[in-house]
Amino acid sequence: MARNEQLIRQHKILQLLERARFGKTLQELVDDLVDELGLSGLSDRTVRRDLEALQAAGIDVDSHESQRGKIWKLGPGTKGVHKITASATELIALSLGRDLLTPLMGTVFWQGIETFWKNIQEELTEPVWDHYQKYRQVLYVLGTPAKTYTEQQGIIKTINRAILEHRVVEIEYQAIGKPLATKLIEPYAVALYQSSLYIICGYPTSPADKSGADGTSAPAGTAPIVNLKLDRFQKATALDHWYKPRSHEEIDEYVRSRLGIFSSPEMREYVLKISQRAAPWVLEDPWRSDQETEELPDGSLLLRVQAGHDLEIIPKALALGAEAEILEPASCRDAVREMVERMHATYSRPAPAVPAPAKALVEESSAG
Repeated sequence: MARNEQLIRQHKILQLLERARFGKTLQELVDDLVDELGLSGLSDRTVRRDLEALQAAGIDVDSHESQRGKIWKLGPGTKGVHKITASATELIALSLGRDLLTPLMGTVFWQGIETFWKNIQEELTEPVWDHYQKYRQVLYVLGTPAKTYTEQQGIIKTINRAILEHRVVEIEYQAIGKPLATKLIEPYAVALYQSSLYIICGYPTSPADKSGADGTSAPAGTAPIVNLKLDRFQKATALDHWYKPRSHEEIDEYVRSRLGIFSSPEMREYVLKISQRAAPWVLEDPWRSDQETEELPDGSLLLRVQAGHDLEIIPKALALGAEAEILEPASCRDAVREMVERMHATYSRPAPAVPAPAKALVEESSAG
């Protein structure tokens, strides 16, 4: 069993016990875990082991007999464990992190963030809160898009459940500029990248290659790892087909080196020459964490960067205009030349008249 599954269950058990003033029976915990984690089933023995693991970790989880049966509840020692205090500077740091995670609003991930934030507020003294408010009047977090995943709550819950159970998922996916497509995926993880959620997954070759209701699995590592943007998911259904999970190291390597809106199983090296004038911008805001730079005698910069698709590099190069030149690969250089030629043709002719806004046309028609 994957370690993260145990941790998720144990964390959820703590949440359930924190909300239960009079505690819960083992069966009540099992039923609540199945419901809130979207599991297909869970044994009493597994939950009992989780409770014992929490006790072994030093968390005050007590049990006693009652008319309802054996009751599990948090003991008085947990109040000291969960007591929260924060200085004004710590609160500012926490609030900045919360602002950066606003794309998670409306998801199960955001619920924990908001609960923790509320607990922090309740524990603060008035002077500390006033000091924090003054800082927040002059400190802003900008650059994060105003987007949430409230409408995808059901899809996220299905994906999370499938990750825990290692189940194949059938999705309806609407890629930009392409027709709606039905795909089968093996979901491995969820990643937050540049304010968007991505599903790290693999493509099984066909449903027949996956297991049936008997629980057998297809060989591990048969599906190449890709990432799909959650915004483009229209529907997700967990199937009764299972897969063997990838290793944590394999998923971690992919996320750190290949995650992005333009992903590819194969990475290529791109070489660019950045002018002396633009070099400080590239050094100040790196395109990737693993980029390599070399200062040339004339003060310009030779930039080497790995990417899975030309469109991850071309917009960055074009943003610098004539201050950046793609040297390799030749196919990417040719693609930029074609783009520039089309742009030159567009801007060489007189600009067409700007159409009047539809509202203005309606008002003009009414006035006539």
